[in-house]
Amino acid sequence: MKTVSQLAKTAKVTAETVRYYSRLGLLEAQRDPHNGYQLFDQNAVQRLAFISHSRSLGFSLKDIGAILHHTTQGDSPCPMVRDMLRQRVPLVAAKIRLLEEQMARMQLALEQWQSMPDGVPDGHHICHLIEDWQMPAKEIEDHE
Repeated sequence: MKTVSQLAKTAKVTAETVRYYSRLGLLEAQRDPHNGYQLFDQNAVQRLAFISHSRSLGFSLKDIGAILHHTTQGDSPCPMVRDMLRQRVPLVAAKIRLLEEQMARMQLALEQWQSMPDGVPDGHHICHLIEDWQMPAKEIEDHE
């Protein structure tokens, strides 16, 4: 049996992470009758590894709770896991496209701003770099 800090060290997470996952019901602990400390068995180490792998694949803690619930009910969570990822892949791809577009705008803005002077606040403007910046015509067409 491991205490919160021992389990955290074994799993390479913080003690607060272990406590948080325990509060969410993702980890189950027994109470030490002498001091009330949470004690975790080897199953908790396995679950923490599972949670870490799941998070690296983009599953939320809510998703992980549902997966673990299926497992404790004796049902295979694998079909649900596949469906979750099938739905998520296009969403992540869309986010990546938006971030790439934003990065291109940021790089263009930085290039344009390199030669521009700093503005002095005059009560009418906050930052002329941003206020005067124009999105290139091609990007305006792409967003219409």
